[in-house]
Amino acid sequence: MGNRNAYDHLFYPLSGEEEMASRKKRKTTTICFTNNKGGSGKSTTCANLGYELSVAGKKVLLVDGDMQLNLSLSFFDEDAVLALAESEKTLYEAIRGKKDLAEYVIETPHEGIDLVPSTTLMSQVDYDLFTMMQREFVLKKCLSGIKESGKYDYILIDAPPTLGIWVINILCASDYAILPMEASPWGFFGLANMFDFLNGLKDVTDAKIMGVLITKVDERKNYYKQARDILGNYKAIHVFESFIHVDSAIEWAQDASEPVAKYKKSTRSAVEFKKLAEEVIKHGSR
Repeated sequence: MGNRNAYDHLFYPLSGEEEMASRKKRKTTTICFTNNKGGSGKSTTCANLGYELSVAGKKVLLVDGDMQLNLSLSFFDEDAVLALAESEKTLYEAIRGKKDLAEYVIETPHEGIDLVPSTTLMSQVDYDLFTMMQREFVLKKCLSGIKESGKYDYILIDAPPTLGIWVINILCASDYAILPMEASPWGFFGLANMFDFLNGLKDVTDAKIMGVLITKVDERKNYYKQARDILGNYKAIHVFESFIHVDSAIEWAQDASEPVAKYKKSTRSAVEFKKLAEEVIKHGSR
């Protein structure tokens, strides 16, 4: 095959030895998306950031940690998601049995993106965890084999809008947290709760806040400017330069079970998620 350039991997598969060498060099970064306020854009951000990272050549594993199944619905239609939720290959079954999550990974229709699907039974995961030894670290242990394998550049975990033991599990399994925040008065209330919650977990998790992402921005209103001004007072908290506008294309893409850039690449939100991916990749190269 001669000398390869940076794009040859798109045309020539790596040999077994080359693939193993590539994995050994790969550092897996785990990022969770959390906010106890529903509707802040966690699942939307997780799905679309994951897609844009894959377009940038990164291998991505998505973990659907919410009983609402929205992350799974971002890549599969409702019938397929319900079938997955009723199977034994779900995140809930892995957590309940303390199993290696590698056994529960499925491929999505998009190159470079895999998924661990969720189920509505995640509604009782806090109860199941309560009786387990070292209950804060069950997810971390279930993910340890995948992280050590070096198969993925990024593991992205969608957290539910709660502050219980399951969200503590997610934070303990993560290197970083991204906090999507809706540009609204109630958005600040949810963010303040998250800061207090994370501050109380300093002795349990090493997860750092990668940044606050302002979502559902409508520049006809003053909430976006007000949000950036207020967040500017938190000197220790990074606020992403990228922000996500209100965009009907996001809803149409969700209806089609596709990332917004796959549904309509030219739409404003697709460009914004691409810029967010560039910021995340840049953060990892510091």
